Amino acid sequence: MIPTGKAVAAGFSRLQALAGLVLCVSCASGAAAMEPSLAVTVTQTGEAFVVEVVADVPVPLAGAWLVLTDFDHMAQFIGNIKSSRVVRREENTVWVRQEGVAQYGPLSLPFKSEREIRLEPEQRIVARSLSGSMKRMNSEARLRQLTDGVQVKYHAEAVPDSALARIFGATVVRHEVEEQFREMMSEMMRRYPGQD
Repeated sequence: MIPTGKAVAAGFSRLQALAGLVLCVSCASGAAAMEPSLAVTVTQTGEAFVVEVVADVPVPLAGAWLVLTDFDHMAQFIGNIKSSRVVRREENTVWVRQEGVAQYGPLSLPFKSEREIRLEPEQRIVARSLSGSMKRMNSEARLRQLTDGVQVKYHAEAVPDSALARIFGATVVRHEVEEQFREMMSEMMRRYPGQD
């Protein structure tokens, strides 16, 4: 039996509907399948270290922002920070005091910092060191919404106060920055699982 025009049209419509469903499912799974990624580079110029980080995380922009600015609780989700607290707050500026220990193999370097941090909500975090284990440190983090997550671009320039830190420098700095970012990304995904 040869199908009539109506039967062919109905079969074609079912095929189109099935193809549309497959396309929707593959698009949805593609959006949900964003894998977190992290790239960290550290270069040394004289006494200064320049840090560049690009982190892509499958969480909403607001969620990434809340973790990056959760200064009072950072010691709970970043392993090398032993204490972290906001000591002063004025509009979009906070002063944060932190203490911790940077560890790399048998090497252990305690650190302290007090920073002034300017917040441009869900866009930018600009920090400068006021005192602590760095002679000088300035950093900037920029956040950008992606289709299926958020991208954080971080740039820092730092001059350590310790000769030991300068000797073991770039390797230790890269290890610590990478570890901190991995822990922050994990916290973002823990707080905001399965976000599309």
